[in-house]
Amino acid sequence: MSEDVKNTPENQGEELDNILILNDEDGNEVEFEFLDLIEYEGEEYVVLLPVEEEDTEEPGEVVILKLEDTESEEEESYVSVEDEKVLNKVFEMFKEKFEDEFNFVD
Repeated sequence: MSEDVKNTPENQGEELDNILILNDEDGNEVEFEFLDLIEYEGEEYVVLLPVEEEDTEEPGEVVILKLEDTESEEEESYVSVEDEKVLNKVFEMFKEKFEDEFNFVD
């Protein structure tokens, strides 16, 4: 699921130290800024913002993925969330938590 979010001026220009590199369905590496970890109904979901070119003024779309357990404690696995109700609830929780830090666009 993707939702629009735009960084406020105080967030622009900061060094991004919470960067995750994930592989897309084509095997390409994509960089994301980790925004938050949300717990909902006993599951954990990560809210990520794709890292884009700095000169882009367009609002970013967040990506919400479910955190899955793996056999290794050193690795994390993220899977797509298909349930729209879950995605909407997790995003609402994220918006409430960060309403002062981001300008959300419907």
